[in-house]
Amino acid sequence: MRAELELAREREAATREILEIISQSRDDEQPVFETILKNACVLCNAPLACLILGTPDDEIQTLAAHKGMFASAVELFETGQMRMDPELSYAARSIIEGRLIAFDDMGKSELYEQGSPVVCSMVDESGIRSVLFVPLVKDGAGIGNITLFRREISPFDPSEIALVQTFAAQALIAIENVRRFREVTERLEREKASGDVLDIISRSRDDDLPVFRVITEAVSRLCRAPLAYICLLNVDRTHVTVPAQIGARREFAERLARFREPVEKDWLLAVKAPLERKVIRIDDLADNDLYRDGNEYRVNMVDEEGMRSVLVVPLVSGDTGVGCIFLYRREVAPFSDAEVALVQTFAAQAVIAIENVRQFREIRERLEREKATSDVLSVISQSRDDAQPVFKIIHKNITRLCDAPFSGLFLLDETGEGLDLVSLEGSNTDYILAEQTKWSISDPSAPCRAVAKKKVVHVSDLTKTAAFRDGHPPTVRAVEQEGVRTFLAVPLIRNDVAIGAIAIYPSGVRPFTDSQIELVKTFAAQAVIAIENARQFKALEESNAELTDVLERQTATANVLDVISQSPSDARPVFDVIAATAMRLCDAEAVVIWQIGADGFELAATLPDTPERVRMLKEYPPTVDEGSVAGQAFAARDTIHIDDLQADPVLSQLPLTRMTQTRTMLAVPLFSPTQERVGLIVLPRREVRAFSPEQIALVETFADQAAIAIENVRLFKALETLNAELGERVEEQVGEIERMGKLKRFLPAAVADTVVNSGSEDMLKSHRALLGVLFCDIRGFTAFCETAEPEETIEVLQTYHEEMGKLINAHSAGVDHRMGDGIMVLFNDPLPCEDPAGDAVRLAMAMRAKMSELCRSWKRMGHRLGFGVGVSLGYATVGMVGYEGRSEYTASGTAVNVAARLCDMAEDGEILLSTRAAIAVEDDFPSLSAGEVTLKGIREPVEVFRLVERAAG
Repeated sequence: MRAELELAREREAATREILEIISQSRDDEQPVFETILKNACVLCNAPLACLILGTPDDEIQTLAAHKGMFASAVELFETGQMRMDPELSYAARSIIEGRLIAFDDMGKSELYEQGSPVVCSMVDESGIRSVLFVPLVKDGAGIGNITLFRREISPFDPSEIALVQTFAAQALIAIENVRRFREVTERLEREKASGDVLDIISRSRDDDLPVFRVITEAVSRLCRAPLAYICLLNVDRTHVTVPAQIGARREFAERLARFREPVEKDWLLAVKAPLERKVIRIDDLADNDLYRDGNEYRVNMVDEEGMRSVLVVPLVSGDTGVGCIFLYRREVAPFSDAEVALVQTFAAQAVIAIENVRQFREIRERLEREKATSDVLSVISQSRDDAQPVFKIIHKNITRLCDAPFSGLFLLDETGEGLDLVSLEGSNTDYILAEQTKWSISDPSAPCRAVAKKKVVHVSDLTKTAAFRDGHPPTVRAVEQEGVRTFLAVPLIRNDVAIGAIAIYPSGVRPFTDSQIELVKTFAAQAVIAIENARQFKALEESNAELTDVLERQTATANVLDVISQSPSDARPVFDVIAATAMRLCDAEAVVIWQIGADGFELAATLPDTPERVRMLKEYPPTVDEGSVAGQAFAARDTIHIDDLQADPVLSQLPLTRMTQTRTMLAVPLFSPTQERVGLIVLPRREVRAFSPEQIALVETFADQAAIAIENVRLFKALETLNAELGERVEEQVGEIERMGKLKRFLPAAVADTVVNSGSEDMLKSHRALLGVLFCDIRGFTAFCETAEPEETIEVLQTYHEEMGKLINAHSAGVDHRMGDGIMVLFNDPLPCEDPAGDAVRLAMAMRAKMSELCRSWKRMGHRLGFGVGVSLGYATVGMVGYEGRSEYTASGTAVNVAARLCDMAEDGEILLSTRAAIAVEDDFPSLSAGEVTLKGIREPVEVFRLVERAAG
């Protein structure tokens, strides 16, 4: 009894220890596995144990933890020889079939007889005999098992099996806890990494290298790829280089630093991915034709750098591949779809960084050119936003220095088919303006020919030209009315394209000198500079405004991500900052964020948030049918942008449309990572004014971030619920253990188990029951105590109670009570049995046989002792008797008194039965009447029966 109590305490301590380790190991199940195996080995007397992980779909078994295992056995797992084959090992069979397997002697098992190399090695070489395989079963499928070995034939008993099954359940809890914790941690790490990249992008306007370094570090860490680098195509798209890498060995890193390969080598992964704009995923570079054919690049990658599994994700800007992110592992471990999606996100951010730097450098270079021009051309520098002042200065200088009374500047129109006179200076401008200010590019006049041929046209005398002879009206009028004879037209060339011309003429026939022509050409170049400066200045203003918008949008996105990271348990702060930012950056009159709840759309956030507006929105929430904007957005699973709601006969009649007088509307649906619809962002305008593509893209980004916030809150609450449920289960288990300990103080283990499993102690309350009652004691014990030494008395009693206790437990008695040498045993309560009298008689006979042996051994020591038993059958009152801290489960009534008095009457070796007990067992155990006797405390005489021993055979 003491040993059993000690064992129970040890098992309780083991359970507590494992639960404590589980609570401390949120991100690592290994300490739990090791603690489980340690306790399993000690409590189940098994020198060898292991915990294996794997599913029926896996090819091999994984050794997660072991204790006492042979090095050769561990090597089988590490080298992948332990396949998930039910005909190879019982561990695999236990996982695949999801059932417990135990052998008293594995040397007699089916797989041993079939010659399984694993089983035969365990038995013949390692000396394994008794084994126990307990599966870890999740959702009806095996995911691993706990295995215990003994080197001798010593079967595992039910209590040991039950203990290991408890350990298996605790292992499952640890695995699930770690899985959930890692999921949440990984998601947060990815969000933080994305935020870090966006932060670097916002701070690295003129250098994309810091962004590349952060991206390579992030993808290497999050994808568990020790090696990562970024490849870029040059501007002319002729070569590929590697600007950033992490994790490469020294020699390979030097090769990457020198890497500059032509795009003609389209078999190179760094070239193939951006040119084809496709993700390339290779499970094993060594299992490839290029490697097998001895390709130098591929052999170096595999043999020198150790590349095996590879992932290449292209960087695509618009429809053009500009580079790629290259990840690889030094073992065959294919990249998952989730990892591909993650790297694609970082690839998109890398493209943003490249584009930002390109735009920034372009603006900076343009400003530098403007500054250089302003240093040389001071007049032009003062009129960057308007070329007309420059044109006027040019005209004045031309007319003065070239002695020409007229100077005009012509520019191609937007169609490229005509020339417009945009500026002039001269004595008779009224004639020019009255004549015409626009010419066709095909006109034979000098300015048109200069533009068409991109050459200087110098006419010494117009009267000698074919145009004059042919009667070309403008030429004839110029000669006859204005007196024009010599004419010079110099084209304005920008980037080898003629964009206009400067035309001048002197008085009379006076050809211009070469120096004058060069001077006009210089003025033409200056005019082009002025024109280009004015154009660039306007473009710069637009670009600066656009860049400011981009930076504002990026900053807003980063701010939302920051709020998301600070609000894992509440999405409302995220909604508030999204609403405020969207309203400001998208120039919207209002923003409404809806979240789908149990009864449809629920208002999550709105601006303005006046009480009247909030009341109106709650009273008229959107519906999900296609007759609403929300329904259309969800049906299309895409953004809905409606220029004018009033043009739609259905949408214009919606109550909310009429009350808010909405004309233009933008609706962006929110979808969870599992593509479940979770909400909607709506931006209305009361005027017909479409949202720009940039504004729509920004709101779509906000929608993704809002969905992330919603998912974070869901996961956070799920984790809280899981932790609470785990705590409740731990409390229930601790309470059950405490209750079991209390019950085992006065009930046998099996009885206590039954009471605990019932979930109630009602069966221990006072009630009437039909009992088989057995009383027994030692004959001559009082006289023995008077003459024997106290130590001898204690030794006899200890042996007596220990042996009788074993028999009582073996015969599944309900309750037993002991006082001195007297023992009372009850059958049929609290554990029911079919034959209470028969069970009592069988126990009495077993006791008598055992006491016969003990009395013979005691007789040799000089102790003359005997043994008597009384058995009765009848109704009695049973239940708990006592007070708090000291109580026992007992019975009282005539049946109990009769059994006690029969025990007093019984001679040595005699078993006396009450009348009812004798009748109940007469078919199995014959007895003889000893006549009627008057028993103390019993009013009427009682007929007593003496159990007759059956003849042998």
